[in-house]
Amino acid sequence: MSASWKYRAIATVVKTHGRKGEVVAEPRHGLPLLLENGARVVVVPPTLKGPRSFVVASCANSDAAQRVAFEGVENLARADELVGRTVLMHVDDLPDDFVLYDVESLIGREVHDVTHGTLGNIVEILRGPANDVWAIEGPWGEVLVPVVEHVVVDVPEKGAIVCAVPKGLVKEVDG
Repeated sequence: MSASWKYRAIATVVKTHGRKGEVVAEPRHGLPLLLENGARVVVVPPTLKGPRSFVVASCANSDAAQRVAFEGVENLARADELVGRTVLMHVDDLPDDFVLYDVESLIGREVHDVTHGTLGNIVEILRGPANDVWAIEGPWGEVLVPVVEHVVVDVPEKGAIVCAVPKGLVKEVDG
């Protein structure tokens, strides 16, 4: 598939807000708040009438959601048609660190540590207030790796993720 056709689900429209066409969108799968003024998005499944793609006219963030106005959505009835639909963004428009939050691309990925070698595969992503933690199962048992800049060294598109796990997180197992 060509990169020009790749989109990722980033949010779900959960309700309308007010009578001027604004909606409330919540991030999907623990993603950060990604909508911003001027962003081009696609809403699926499309409504029977009206556009499939939108430009974010304005956006206000709260802790867990975003109040969004889309260009061309100017009343409560039109906003109500978007409730329950998924907001997609083209992969080229996503932030550079998107892969660190993207459950779809992380679960099952192999992780290598610069000291211990292969740690195993990511089996779960634990969401935390300060940072996420990857639960990795492999030859060292379960290893919990904090997803922070000084620990996650490289996240290539393909292949193993490289980490520099702090001392004490990898427990030696008896063979």
